[in-house]
Amino acid sequence: MLDIFLSSLGQLFTLSHLLFMVLGVLVGLVVGIIPGLGGIAGMSLLLPFLYGMEPTVALGMLMGLVAVIPTGDTFASVLLGIPGSSASQATVIDGFSLAKRGQAARALSSAFLSSMIGGIIGAVVLTGFILIARPLVLSFSSSELFMLTLLGLSMVAVLSGRDLFKGLAACGLGLLVGAIGMAPATGEFRMNFGLDYLYDGLPLVVVGLGIFALPEIIDLLVKRGSIAEEPCKLGEGWRKGISDVREQRGLVARCAAIGSLIGTIPGLAGSVVDWLTYGHAVQSAKDKSEFGKGDIRGVIAPESANNACACGAMVPTLLFGVPGSGTAAVFLGGLLLLGLQPGVGMIETHLDLTYTIIWSLALANILGAALCLVLARPVASLTRVPFATLAPLITVLIMFAAFQATRSSGDLLALGAVGVLGVLFKQANWSRPAFLIGFVLAPGAEGYFYQAVQFQGTDAFMRPGVVIIGALILSAMFIPMITAAWRKRREAVSVGAAVTPKAAPTLGVIDVVLFAALLGTAVIAWVDIVDLTLIGGIMPRLAIAILALSCLAEIIRCIILRSRWEHQAIGLQGLWLVGFFALVGAMLLLGFITVATLFCFVFLLTIARLKPWVAAVMAMGVTAFLVGMAEFLTLTYPSGLIDPWLFG
Repeated sequence: MLDIFLSSLGQLFTLSHLLFMVLGVLVGLVVGIIPGLGGIAGMSLLLPFLYGMEPTVALGMLMGLVAVIPTGDTFASVLLGIPGSSASQATVIDGFSLAKRGQAARALSSAFLSSMIGGIIGAVVLTGFILIARPLVLSFSSSELFMLTLLGLSMVAVLSGRDLFKGLAACGLGLLVGAIGMAPATGEFRMNFGLDYLYDGLPLVVVGLGIFALPEIIDLLVKRGSIAEEPCKLGEGWRKGISDVREQRGLVARCAAIGSLIGTIPGLAGSVVDWLTYGHAVQSAKDKSEFGKGDIRGVIAPESANNACACGAMVPTLLFGVPGSGTAAVFLGGLLLLGLQPGVGMIETHLDLTYTIIWSLALANILGAALCLVLARPVASLTRVPFATLAPLITVLIMFAAFQATRSSGDLLALGAVGVLGVLFKQANWSRPAFLIGFVLAPGAEGYFYQAVQFQGTDAFMRPGVVIIGALILSAMFIPMITAAWRKRREAVSVGAAVTPKAAPTLGVIDVVLFAALLGTAVIAWVDIVDLTLIGGIMPRLAIAILALSCLAEIIRCIILRSRWEHQAIGLQGLWLVGFFALVGAMLLLGFITVATLFCFVFLLTIARLKPWVAAVMAMGVTAFLVGMAEFLTLTYPSGLIDPWLFG
């Protein structure tokens, strides 16, 4: 064993391995910074270069990319409010709030440091885990995996705060939207309404950008300031972020452990672990008042977990040839190109190479985090730039990222539709994370439930693992409520005062519109799925029940408690949404690149009031970016009437 360790270390620190690892780290950072690309696109870019390469050298490049994408995507999440990938959706909530308060450097430095520590912990865990993981991973059946998705859904109760029924309604809508497309069990199509685009359901990238990014852009455009609302010395923020991680070292360790464990389970990976760890941070905090408004713990928790999760995803990939995530699936293809066959034989015949892969992950995490920490202060200064200058560039970037999902014009229209929902949710203070959690977990929950019932019958839900996870779900949902009620009662008794009655809930015109729209959606969806089989329609029926009952419960609650009327208005937000759809229409008619260039130039010239030559240079930069990405990714944008003449 000692010889194997020494051989792995020797391979790790060869000059060629290190040089190609640095190359992979740099590519990974660029891919991570550009929203919507993610690990799958980045890994696909590197695969053609693997032919004929020495396996240890090629693996260094691949692991460098895999390790740092969850680190690099933090830039977009914190500075722009755009989820850089599915692994950074939870980071947006508090990270972007901190940036708007002038604490972007603090958020970035804490995120990068906690990502590095999480990646190192994940690699350490993986080093020892690789030999004992086989029986543990094999012990997870479909029923345990189904319960784990329910554990993720239970985070809705944590993240919804006092507006539990609104949070459940948002989650029910997310489940319903996530059920659009083909039923995994029976092959029946649900709620596609004759649209070809909906036959495969809505892409996660489009939904994530629409529910989070577009509302933030529109809100900042209405305010017409910079991203940061409060001045802050970036140097102090940089040091403060490092001290935050030191103070929250217990949270970092717990979330890294959760990330490592969840990563080993195929199919869950990053889209789940960030919400689980964010919910854990909320649950374990004594003071929850700042979560969602700029609590640094809301950044540290998911960022500690997502790099550890990338390490954990290597367990099923290397042991069984079963990819633990989308990025791991492309990595699996890379191993096959190099002549390596993943599986138990990988450990028996290439154990030294296996450990080289693991330790390359750890070293790449250190390199990537160090580069990001160096860049944190200058890049954070973007939050001081007037947002009108950044808005057209970010808008085009979001549209490019959304178009990456299926490379269909429907991606842009779906982005606008989900954006309308996101704006309404933001204005009415409904839980957008609850909606996204429901959407992300719907396909997995349905697939695992069907497999459990098909292969195990009623015994599926009597397994010890299922019972244990079920107890965790009940704890996640009810223990915080019980302890909060007990604490309030004890405080009231200690001061000899009565318990303060709850304030009446607020209700506004947007709430009324949302209640009507959601109940109408439930009715339309029910009519569409009424003829489906029991198995084929179980998820949409469950989603409709959650959606409708939660809306009705909140309406009844508002009536009983005599809710206070609150002024809510769309106003300028509505105008910007109309403008967005006009922009999409122009792109489909005239061409994506042409309209994106003209839009940036006109916006920068008339609204941002930049000098004509500056606006022209920035607009041409957008053109160069779009054309370059089309070449690298073999993209074909909507060509319209003009693009074929100008760009071939």
